[in-house]
Amino acid sequence: MLEAIADQPQAVGLPDLAARLDLARQTVHRILVKLEDARLVLRDTTRERYSIGPRLSMLALATLSSNNQNSLIKVVLQNLVDDVKETCNIGVLDGLDYIHLARIEAKWPLRTHLETGRVAAHAVSGGKLMLSELDPDRLRRLLGARKLPAMTARTITRPTDLETELAKIRARGFALSNEELFDGIVGVAVPIKGPSGRTLAALAMHGPVTRLTLKLCEARVGRLIRAAARISRAWPRD
Repeated sequence: MLEAIADQPQAVGLPDLAARLDLARQTVHRILVKLEDARLVLRDTTRERYSIGPRLSMLALATLSSNNQNSLIKVVLQNLVDDVKETCNIGVLDGLDYIHLARIEAKWPLRTHLETGRVAAHAVSGGKLMLSELDPDRLRRLLGARKLPAMTARTITRPTDLETELAKIRARGFALSNEELFDGIVGVAVPIKGPSGRTLAALAMHGPVTRLTLKLCEARVGRLIRAAARISRAWPRD
C-alpha cells in the first residue's frame, strides 16, 4: 500500500489504489485508516485522496542517516558542510512544523546550535520550501488551523503574506529565510526530489549575518542543488 502511494507523483484516490493492488475497496479503506492513524499517510478530506505522511518520510531519512550503517546521506551532507562552510540540515514537514532529521554543524567558533527537532515551518527556509510544495487547499486548511507566531520582527505572520512568499519560492525553486526564526541568522533551502519529481524533503543551510548574507545564500544554491541530487540518488527505491 505504501509503495503504491509513494510511486505516485500526487495524491491518489482509494479506487485507484484498489485497482493497482487488485484488492477490494473495503480492504484498502481499512488499511488506509490504520496508516492514517499512524501518520504514515495523509488524507485530503476534500477529495478523499492519500499521500505520503510525515512519519514515513521521517522513517526513510532516519534509516538513511542511522549510525548503524555506512550512510551515504551523511557523507553527502558532511561534504556539503565542508564545501559551503556553514551548518546544513535535512528536514520534512509535519503540519506547520519543520522537523530536522539530520544536521551537521560547521566548525566556526560562532555558530547557532539547534537541537534536532521541531521548529516553526513558516520561519525557516526549509519549512517554507516544504510549505510551498503543498496542495493549495491543504495549505489553506493548515494556515486556517492555527496562528503563525512571530519568532522575530521579520517573521511572516499573515497567511496571505506567507502565500505570496510561497508563490515566489515555487517560481524560483529555492527558499530564503531572512532572520525570521532568530535575529542575526539567515538561510536558504532547496528541494530533495524523488524519481517522480515529488519533493521528499528540504536541504537547508544557515549561518550568522556576520559572515553570511542573503546574496551569499543565493550564490550557494547551485551547490545545494547538486548535493540534493546526490541525496536523491541515495534514496531507497524499494
